[in-house]
Parts: sequence; C-alpha cells; structure tokens
Amino acid sequence: MQDSSIKAITWEGDHIRILDQTKLPVQEVYLECRNIEDVACAIERLSVRGAPAIGVAAAMALAMECQKVNAGTPEELMPHLEQMSIRLMNTRPTAVNLKWALKKMMDKALNSRTSDVEALKDALKQEAIRIYHDDIKINMAIGGHGQAAVPQEATVITICNTGSLATGGYGTALGVIRTAVKNGKSVFVVSSETRPLMQGSRLTAWELQKDGIPFVLIADSMAGYYMKKKGADLVITGADRIAANGDSANKIGTYSLSVLAKEHNIPFYVAAPFSTIDMSVKSGEDIPIEERPSEEITSIAGKPVAPESVNVWNPAFDVVPNSYIAGIITEGGIIRQPFNENIKKAFDEKGEEINGKS
Repeated sequence: MQDSSIKAITWEGDHIRILDQTKLPVQEVYLECRNIEDVACAIERLSVRGAPAIGVAAAMALAMECQKVNAGTPEELMPHLEQMSIRLMNTRPTAVNLKWALKKMMDKALNSRTSDVEALKDALKQEAIRIYHDDIKINMAIGGHGQAAVPQEATVITICNTGSLATGGYGTALGVIRTAVKNGKSVFVVSSETRPLMQGSRLTAWELQKDGIPFVLIADSMAGYYMKKKGADLVITGADRIAANGDSANKIGTYSLSVLAKEHNIPFYVAAPFSTIDMSVKSGEDIPIEERPSEEITSIAGKPVAPESVNVWNPAFDVVPNSYIAGIITEGGIIRQPFNENIKKAFDEKGEEINGKS
C-alpha cells in the first residue's frame, strides 16, 4: 500500500487551498479561499467535510482573516475574532470539532500575554497550523490503537468517508484500516455508498483505490444482506459528535448499519478523536441534527429523480445508541463499556490536554 498523499486542506501563503470534494471523483478541483466567507461557504456546501477537517478549515480561516483586520491592539482585534467565530460556528451545527477548534483559537487569543497585535496574529496562525498537524498525529495514534479490534484477516464494513478527505490527513476509521494494511494484515473493505451525497462511493472508494486497498462498493440497502451472505468481522465508522454516555452521531445510515451489525453479532466500532466527544451533551437525544436541502434527495448531479415539489425529510446525521457500540477508538486507546464511567475517566486523565490547556 502506498501512503495517502491526499492533502484536502493546506495553507498557501495568502489563502487556504481546499480540495473541492463535491467534484470528486470526476474532477480534482482546488478552491483558493481568500477570506472567511469563502471558507464558510465551502463548509456549508460540503466542499470540505468531515468533522476534523471542518475544525481545521475553520481554525485556518479565523487565522487567515484576522491578518487583514486593521487593529492597533489585541483588545481591538477581539470583537472581530468573535464575529468571525460566530459566522464559522453557524456553518454546520452537528460537528463538534468545529466548536472545539474555534474555542482553541479564541482561548489562544484571550490568554495571549502580548500587547503586540501583529505578534498575536502570528500566534493565531501558528495555532491553526498546529491544530492541522496535531490532527494528523492524532489520526495515526487512532490507527495504532484500533489494531486491537482488527484481526489478521478482516472484512471491514464502513460508511461515509473517514479518510484524508475528512481530516487533516490519514483518517479516523479509514486510518485504522490503513494502519492494519501497513502492519501486514489482510484487509478487505466493504464501502457503503452513503446516500444521498454518496461519500462512500465518490470519496472512500477514491481513497481506497489510490492506496491500493482491496474493497467492494455496495448500496446502503445491501449491507444487511451482505452481512448474512458473506459475513464481516467488524464495522468501523467515524463520528461527528459523541455524547458523554457514548451515543454517537454520524452520517445518516450509520444507525441502520449498527442495528444490522447487532443482529448479525458483528462488533461495531466508532473511531474518533477526543475532540469529537462532547461532555456537555449527556446523550444522543441532545445532539443537534442538521437538516439539509431537499435537492440532495430529489436530484442527482443536478438531474431530477423525484416528482416536483415532493415533500422531503433530509437529516444529515443519525445517532447510534451506546448499547450498540463495542468500543470508541481514540488517540488514547479504545474506550469500552460502561461508557458513562470510562469516558469520564478518560477525560479526567487527559482533560487538560483535550481542552488545550496543557
């Protein structure tokens, strides 16, 4: 397997370069985002997507835009930073990494002891770049810890896209798969297409092909029958927000996959960084679920596939109950049942580091 060289987000001097994932796999088109609105719109239309990647993009956007603000002191800069943060926060309500990254940036600004506004601007730029590089390191650590869940020969079912495209690089659930292959394990991936925007068929299949990892693409509705007829060793998905009790919100269709896995006695794992765990949310019932435009259901590639003016319900995410989850694979190890107790313990041990106070 070749290491993935995909760089979905990079800082290029005076702009942020984003691989437009809405064009894949037909075209590799890069956006040059030169202001905060460019990045906010890229997040909203899913040109950049995946909870960790959204956090990275938002941090870079805040740092980039503040370079242009004419402020004489750090105190004069703060109201501008707060306005920018609000704009970015409103782009995607479910992905908690967005909130986490922006909080780290604002904390950096608030806790800065410099009276030099240019020094503060540079510190924010360095913080954004650090968030980007740290995300890659975290993903590789997740990949390493996830090996305890992957047998030497494994068929792995996944959904949506959790690779380099969804993160700073390497990936969460797909990072576990990449590490398994690097370690010499024989891994076969079953990639669910992930309706309605086909992140599994457009993006995960694209990444797996680039890395030379064997896989098969299936329609979402085929997952149960695949489990029954062909079998699987585990399911690994990512997450956009994990509640304090272990309930996990991820791309729509993940809940159905977890129910099917439970019925077929296949262990279901969630791979995500600590920053995806929201300790302020007690359970999945409290996770805000984004609803997206009806056109995502009624059309494919701009072509209508449903009657005009049809009534549509289009939640972008669903929630897997903690009782269906065998383990949450983090950069600190695999958190297992009972989640209420063990997630709290993990945060008690690593809380300051997780919240950027170390």
